[in-house]
Amino acid sequence: MKIAIALLLSVPLCAQLNGVVDIHAHSGPDSVARSIDADELVKLALSRGMRGLVLKNHYEPTASLAWIVKKQAPGLEVFGGIDLNRSVGGVNPAAIERMVLVEGGLGRVIWMPTFDSENQVRYSKENRPFVSVSKNGELLPETKQVIALAAKHHLMLETGHSSAQEGLMIIREAKRQGVEHVVVTHPLIAPVRMTVAQMKEAADLGAYLEFVYNGTVGKNPEYTMKEYADAIRSVGPRYCILSSDLGQAANPLHPDGLVAYFAALLREGISQADIDLMSKTNPAKVLGLK
Repeated sequence: MKIAIALLLSVPLCAQLNGVVDIHAHSGPDSVARSIDADELVKLALSRGMRGLVLKNHYEPTASLAWIVKKQAPGLEVFGGIDLNRSVGGVNPAAIERMVLVEGGLGRVIWMPTFDSENQVRYSKENRPFVSVSKNGELLPETKQVIALAAKHHLMLETGHSSAQEGLMIIREAKRQGVEHVVVTHPLIAPVRMTVAQMKEAADLGAYLEFVYNGTVGKNPEYTMKEYADAIRSVGPRYCILSSDLGQAANPLHPDGLVAYFAALLREGISQADIDLMSKTNPAKVLGLK
């Protein structure tokens, strides 16, 4: 394994990330501090050999931003989406119907509520309004409408910061309605915290599990890389996606974080072939790329 890591690190920077697609990239401009602007990020990603990015903002749609910055990096696949927090009206079908009309057709992702989700607000013990996706063990009508729009427009559907049980409910309904690609947003880290058994159930239902580098960095990381590797092995790499979830002011820039992420997984015994599957093949598939 030391030989594999040495080989990775000996590859030129411009080739280390060839073909990688990061489906979880935060950038500026944003209403919170970010380490890099979107126009700088796409140029950096292209220079490092990456195939694509999904620009994520918790509070504003990013389809139009993706269209603008893609001009800075011809050859890079750049997509946006919409996160159904309170700033866009919560679980709001009308917002999605408008997003898919944005010029360029780059609004490719729907995230169920994240920081305004009921699960997140309750987990954080905050006393403020939240956005619900379910009530009394049933998905709300508007949640089902959003899922229907994901199916109609061939959008990638992410579970956001929904609880583990809500995530499974969303996946089952998505499967029933014919959504092609469903991703469980960082299932291990708070406030989702899926068990391995729940992750396996999600995979059995046809969903992918997203493992984000951000969950292992910082002063108080939630998980070790060994715990990540163990979970990936338990679920199976063919059901997993590796992404950065970077852009925070104190963290590495996305390409640097991804290189460190892959090297750390190699040290934990995850093969280069499986890393390629989870960072290139699977994220390209959920975005509908050939």
